[in-house]
Amino acid sequence: MQNHYANFDDFYVDYLKEHQNRTSRRLHFVGTSLSFVLAAIAIANYQWWLLALAFAQGYAWAWVGHFFFEKNKPATFQHPWLSYKGDMRMWWDILTGKIPF
Repeated sequence: MQNHYANFDDFYVDYLKEHQNRTSRRLHFVGTSLSFVLAAIAIANYQWWLLALAFAQGYAWAWVGHFFFEKNKPATFQHPWLSYKGDMRMWWDILTGKIPF
Protein backbone atom coordinates (compact mmCIF):
# COMPACT_ATOMS: atom_id res chain seq x y z
CA MET A 1 0.00 0.00 0.00
CA GLN A 2 1.05 3.58 -0.56
CA ASN A 3 2.12 5.88 2.24
CA HIS A 4 -0.16 8.76 1.24
CA TYR A 5 -3.56 8.99 -0.44
CA ALA A 6 -5.24 12.06 -1.86
CA ASN A 7 -8.65 10.88 -0.64
CA PHE A 8 -10.52 7.92 0.76
CA ASP A 9 -11.64 6.65 -2.65
CA ASP A 10 -8.00 6.30 -3.72
CA PHE A 11 -7.26 4.39 -0.54
CA TYR A 12 -10.31 2.14 -0.97
CA VAL A 13 -9.07 0.91 -4.35
CA ASP A 14 -5.87 -0.35 -2.70
CA TYR A 15 -7.82 -1.58 0.34
CA LEU A 16 -9.92 -3.87 -1.86
CA LYS A 17 -6.78 -5.23 -3.52
CA GLU A 18 -5.64 -6.32 -0.04
CA HIS A 19 -8.97 -8.14 0.46
CA GLN A 20 -9.25 -10.35 -2.60
CA ASN A 21 -9.53 -13.62 -0.70
CA ARG A 22 -13.19 -14.48 -0.14
CA THR A 23 -12.57 -16.17 3.22
CA SER A 24 -10.74 -13.09 4.44
CA ARG A 25 -13.63 -10.84 3.37
CA ARG A 26 -16.08 -13.16 5.13
CA LEU A 27 -14.01 -13.01 8.31
CA HIS A 28 -13.97 -9.21 8.10
CA PHE A 29 -17.74 -9.16 7.62
CA VAL A 30 -18.43 -11.50 10.52
CA GLY A 31 -16.05 -9.65 12.85
CA THR A 32 -17.50 -6.25 11.99
CA SER A 33 -21.07 -7.54 12.34
CA LEU A 34 -20.31 -9.06 15.74
CA SER A 35 -18.66 -5.83 16.86
CA PHE A 36 -21.86 -3.94 15.97
CA VAL A 37 -23.94 -6.40 17.99
CA LEU A 38 -21.61 -6.19 20.98
CA ALA A 39 -21.59 -2.39 20.81
CA ALA A 40 -25.39 -2.31 20.73
CA ILE A 41 -25.59 -4.65 23.72
CA ALA A 42 -23.04 -2.52 25.58
CA ILE A 43 -25.04 0.64 25.00
CA ALA A 44 -28.41 -0.94 25.73
CA ASN A 45 -27.23 -2.49 29.00
CA TYR A 46 -24.72 0.15 30.11
CA GLN A 47 -21.97 -2.49 30.06
CA TRP A 48 -19.20 -0.31 28.72
CA TRP A 49 -16.53 -2.99 28.99
CA LEU A 50 -18.24 -4.71 26.05
CA LEU A 51 -17.14 -1.81 23.83
CA ALA A 52 -13.53 -2.84 24.33
CA LEU A 53 -14.45 -6.43 23.53
CA ALA A 54 -16.32 -5.30 20.40
CA PHE A 55 -13.29 -3.36 19.23
CA ALA A 56 -10.82 -6.19 19.95
CA GLN A 57 -12.80 -9.02 18.44
CA GLY A 58 -13.62 -7.00 15.32
CA TYR A 59 -9.92 -6.67 14.60
CA ALA A 60 -9.16 -10.25 15.64
CA TRP A 61 -11.37 -11.73 12.92
CA ALA A 62 -9.91 -9.40 10.31
CA TRP A 63 -6.33 -10.12 11.28
CA VAL A 64 -6.91 -13.87 11.04
CA GLY A 65 -8.08 -13.21 7.50
CA HIS A 66 -4.95 -11.26 6.67
CA PHE A 67 -2.34 -13.46 8.29
CA PHE A 68 -3.76 -16.87 7.30
CA PHE A 69 -5.67 -16.26 4.06
CA GLU A 70 -4.48 -13.04 2.41
CA LYS A 71 -0.89 -13.54 3.61
CA ASN A 72 -0.42 -9.77 3.97
CA LYS A 73 -0.25 -7.12 6.68
CA PRO A 74 -3.48 -5.37 7.69
CA ALA A 75 -3.78 -1.78 6.47
CA THR A 76 -4.50 -0.88 10.11
CA PHE A 77 -0.78 -0.84 10.82
CA GLN A 78 -0.06 1.97 8.33
CA HIS A 79 -3.42 3.71 7.98
CA PRO A 80 -5.58 3.07 11.07
CA TRP A 81 -8.35 5.61 10.37
CA LEU A 82 -8.55 4.92 6.63
CA SER A 83 -8.51 1.19 7.35
CA TYR A 84 -11.41 1.54 9.78
CA LYS A 85 -13.37 3.51 7.20
CA GLY A 86 -12.44 0.92 4.56
CA ASP A 87 -13.71 -1.89 6.74
CA MET A 88 -17.01 -0.09 7.28
CA ARG A 89 -17.39 0.57 3.56
CA MET A 90 -16.47 -3.00 2.62
CA TRP A 91 -18.96 -4.30 5.20
CA TRP A 92 -21.68 -2.12 3.63
CA ASP A 93 -20.67 -3.15 0.10
CA ILE A 94 -20.90 -6.83 1.09
CA LEU A 95 -24.22 -6.29 2.84
CA THR A 96 -25.68 -4.54 -0.21
CA GLY A 97 -24.28 -7.09 -2.68
CA LYS A 98 -21.69 -4.85 -4.36
CA ILE A 99 -18.95 -7.21 -3.21
CA PRO A 100 -19.56 -10.98 -3.12
CA PHE A 101 -19.82 -12.62 0.28
